[in-house]
Amino acid sequence: MFSIKPLNSTPLLRSPNLTRHRTRCAEPRWQRVSRSVQIKAVISGSGESQNQSAATSTSLDSKETKNGSSLISSSSSDGDDGIIEVKAVVRIRKKMKEKLIDKVEDQWEYFINGVGQGIQIQLISHQIDPATNSGKIVQSNVRGWLPKPTTVSYIVEYAANFTVPSDFGSPGAVLITNLHAKEFYLLEIAIHGFKGGPVFFPANTWIHSRNDNPESRIIFNNQAHLPSQTPAGIKDLRREDLLSIRGTGKGERKQHDRIYDYAPYNDLGNPDKNEELVRPVLQGEEWPYPRRCRTGRPPTSLDPLSESRIEKPHPVYVPRDETFEEIKQDTFSAGRLKALFHNLIPSLAATLSSSDISFKCFSEIDKLYIDGVLLNGEEQGGINNLLLGKMMNQVISAGGRLLKYEIPDIIKKDRFSWLRDNEFARQTLAGVNPVNIELLKEFPIYSKLDPDVYGPPESAITKELLEKELGGMSLEKAIEEKRLFILDYHDTLLPFIKKMNSLPGRKAYASRTILFNSKTGIMRPIAIELSLPQTPSSPRNTRVYVHGHDATTNWIWKLAKAHVCANDAGIHQLVNHWLRTHACMEPFIIATHRQLSTMHPIYKLLHPHMRYTLEINALARQNLINGGGVIEASFSPGKYAMELSSAAYKNMWRFDMESLPADLVRRGMAEEDPSMPCGVKLVIDDYPYAADGLLIWSAIKEWVESYVEHYYSDPNSVTSDVELQAWWTEIKTKGHYDKRNEPWWPKLKTKEDLSGILTTIIWVASGQHAAINFGQYPFGGYVPNRPTLMRKLIPQENEPDYENFIHNPQLVFLSSLPTQLQATKVMAVQDTLSTHSPDEEYLGQVNPLHAHWTNDHEILKLFNKFSARLEEIEEIINARNKDSRLKNRSGAGVPPYELLLPSSGPGVTGRGIPNSISI
Repeated sequence: MFSIKPLNSTPLLRSPNLTRHRTRCAEPRWQRVSRSVQIKAVISGSGESQNQSAATSTSLDSKETKNGSSLISSSSSDGDDGIIEVKAVVRIRKKMKEKLIDKVEDQWEYFINGVGQGIQIQLISHQIDPATNSGKIVQSNVRGWLPKPTTVSYIVEYAANFTVPSDFGSPGAVLITNLHAKEFYLLEIAIHGFKGGPVFFPANTWIHSRNDNPESRIIFNNQAHLPSQTPAGIKDLRREDLLSIRGTGKGERKQHDRIYDYAPYNDLGNPDKNEELVRPVLQGEEWPYPRRCRTGRPPTSLDPLSESRIEKPHPVYVPRDETFEEIKQDTFSAGRLKALFHNLIPSLAATLSSSDISFKCFSEIDKLYIDGVLLNGEEQGGINNLLLGKMMNQVISAGGRLLKYEIPDIIKKDRFSWLRDNEFARQTLAGVNPVNIELLKEFPIYSKLDPDVYGPPESAITKELLEKELGGMSLEKAIEEKRLFILDYHDTLLPFIKKMNSLPGRKAYASRTILFNSKTGIMRPIAIELSLPQTPSSPRNTRVYVHGHDATTNWIWKLAKAHVCANDAGIHQLVNHWLRTHACMEPFIIATHRQLSTMHPIYKLLHPHMRYTLEINALARQNLINGGGVIEASFSPGKYAMELSSAAYKNMWRFDMESLPADLVRRGMAEEDPSMPCGVKLVIDDYPYAADGLLIWSAIKEWVESYVEHYYSDPNSVTSDVELQAWWTEIKTKGHYDKRNEPWWPKLKTKEDLSGILTTIIWVASGQHAAINFGQYPFGGYVPNRPTLMRKLIPQENEPDYENFIHNPQLVFLSSLPTQLQATKVMAVQDTLSTHSPDEEYLGQVNPLHAHWTNDHEILKLFNKFSARLEEIEEIINARNKDSRLKNRSGAGVPPYELLLPSSGPGVTGRGIPNSISI
């Protein structure tokens, strides 16, 4: 049995990315068949029959049946003994929240379906009709005055009756034609009456209107077939469906399309609007990047290489089934509205001043969580001037105060934890960005950048300085015992620092941070190196800071840590979160739809892990990573954010290193050990992200290996799978075109190769994304703990600001952090990105509405084993979080590490692993 999520008041729904409206590429096989026979599609409303299409010349007769269906097959028997009665039950999802016009349209649809003029269905057999050399076909229409009610109010069922010859065979596909004027959402079709029980055709797809696209939709049953094992009767349909999904690569896509194709990131800038919004096209040798889903919009007027933008609230095209479902849309809209509320807070705090202001004391930050911002008549008048509409005023006047933030987990139990060095270090292992810390293997530390451009390659951190912080241990001993670690952003950031610091209100350094793990298992930072680009007068523009013991050096140390946190936040968001999960996963999703049939077993395996990703990425291009968007406004790199992300893709990203064990070994955080379950042993046992992640990784790996073994038992089955080989080739040569010639791409020759590739894909989409996404607000919601940018350099003794720093270090510290507007804006975004939707689907769980995804009982057993293992892992993680020996996840005021707990409820929970990158 599956682990099924129960339906609550807002049941989970999934909008899988099955097949969409076909373009007119090759003529469909079934249409060629239809021309070779006489078709009498009979509509049975009040017992009368009429021809739906004109008869064509043929040597065969089509037998009109007593229930109003027609047989389009030469194999029917002459007597009633040679036929069987079957029924198709069609499940359709309606809107949950219907307006009056929706209800009126529903009544009209019920009527049209009732008289048999709304939905046409053709059953296609696995078996070939010798007269047509295609699958046997029977046709009928949905009819009946009222749909059958279901236990879920917004799901209705219709029926279509068929009379089929007894030698028809098993139905392998249905062709469904929507004769209505608008689309509808098809959940599944169940065919009852064939020997062996019902046959299910899971759809979970929008069926376009014939007015938008005259082609019928092809839906296959839930039996998986490798290409070479495809039943003869549906082989042509398999090929035709894939051709329709790929499109022609031309023209602008329409909202009803289901075309998957590639395009570069050429829609981030808006040169036609403002020269300040010009952004480079991310492709090629200079700015390589993964490809995104093609929309086909026309170019801008000023730059023919840039695509014109569609600004909110108008939607960016994604293939129709990729769009958010109703519950997700409501959740995301609520999050955007919440962001709108939050963006007003600094304006109100500044008495609606036009200029942005800094936090002047810590109590002003606390006020965001404790009091909110109270409104008086004067302030409400100011809100009216902001033209925010009546809804905003009604919400405010009813609530009496502006919406306030939830207290982030990081300060909920210990509001001063962020000040401590051990908490700074703990977050490199158990925070929202636990994937950059590395073992320090060699000393001195050298840069790989060109010394003629960036100055001396050797770090300014010296052996003498470090040994003062090692408590009597020699540097050589500390390295030998694997006690020194580094957070190194020097080479990534230094090429961008000059450009970043030229932006108003931005000041940053390229940083290196050395951390020491004591014998008691407590890690702390012991040295921070902050570098600026060299100048003619200063070829080494670098300073090294340590935690001093007097007040002045203590405050400077806090500022140095804040600069490191700002660098960490930028790398986390632009590289580890956006690039390595969202952007790099998109080509895999596009290729899966273009090259793997929906009946392919690997498509069925990957399908849950592709949900919503293209839509959330399109929204990000529209609102977050675009020129002038939230990321540029709120993070250190500003307008150079995506250039930095591109440089990271060029210099760092490798698919073979995206597997968790490989990444840990690359960073020196684990050693290869064949005796361990995942083949690696951690250097630091109390590394919550890695320890819990390896549990999830091993469960995914076991599930994938057993799944692949089931379908690819023959030695040459992987290399002979034409769809699979085309899929892997397209990922490398189209989806990641700028990396197409890299030698590190894994080969795809054996089932072991395939299992490794699939395990990595599923891990990135599920566990990896969860670990670096859902902690954004719990850790970043308190600005001093994790500022996303710094606005001032650290004051030096020979500078005018130094006296101000000595006089009021707290004010200088706060004025170096993001402004109130910047802080509240990014907090609102982090809150939205950290929120689980009520319709989320989690690793190891299946939505009950999609329970018929496969008819293979052995696969169901394997999945149940996977699900049970994840439940065991949840118990293991909960036990670890209560283990007092594990200081990085337990202790006074320490939040437990829950980001890799498999399950979660809705909201900002800081836990849960969704199947896909869905937010």
